[in-house]
Amino acid sequence: MRITLPGFLLFATGLAACNGGIYLRDGVTDGDTFYLADRALADDDPVLQSWVSYSLARSACQLQIGGSNPARTSSFNCEFTARRLLLETWGEHRMIDPLLEDRYLNELTQIRHAGYLDEYVAHHFRKNHWQLPGDIDTAEYRSWKRSHLHSHKPETRIVGSWNYASNVLSR
Repeated sequence: MRITLPGFLLFATGLAACNGGIYLRDGVTDGDTFYLADRALADDDPVLQSWVSYSLARSACQLQIGGSNPARTSSFNCEFTARRLLLETWGEHRMIDPLLEDRYLNELTQIRHAGYLDEYVAHHFRKNHWQLPGDIDTAEYRSWKRSHLHSHKPETRIVGSWNYASNVLSR
C-alpha cells in the first residue's frame, strides 16, 4: 500500500478531529476507527511526527484489510510499509536538521541502509499468520545485528488509539 501526501493529510485531518477514549481487551486497544492523539497536530517534534506517520500508515493499512476488528488486524506488508514511512519521515526531518538524534530511529535507519528492514520486521514483529516474502533471511540479519547493533531494542510508539465509531458518535 502506498500513501500519497494528499491522502495522508486528509486522513490525518479526519482522525485529528475526533477524540476517542482508549478501550483495552487483553492488553490490546480495540475498535473499528483509529483516532489520532490531539498532541499529533499541536507538537511538531520530529520524532513524534515520524511516529505519527507510522501510526497513520499502519492504521490505514489495518482498515484496508478490514475484518470485524481492524485494531487486531496485522500483516507483514502493513508493518513493513509503516516502518518504511517512519524512516522516510525521519529522514526528511534529518535533512533539515542533521543533528537530530533518536537512538531507535537512527538504529532503524542503519538497519535499512544495510538492507535488512524486511528481515528486521519479520524477526521482531512477526505474527504466526503473516505471509512473508520468500527472500527473507532472518538468520543473516541476526548475524549482522550481533556485529553492528549489540543492545538494540525494537520499539513501537503508536500516536493515537482505536475506538468504536459508534461510541464516539453517541457522546
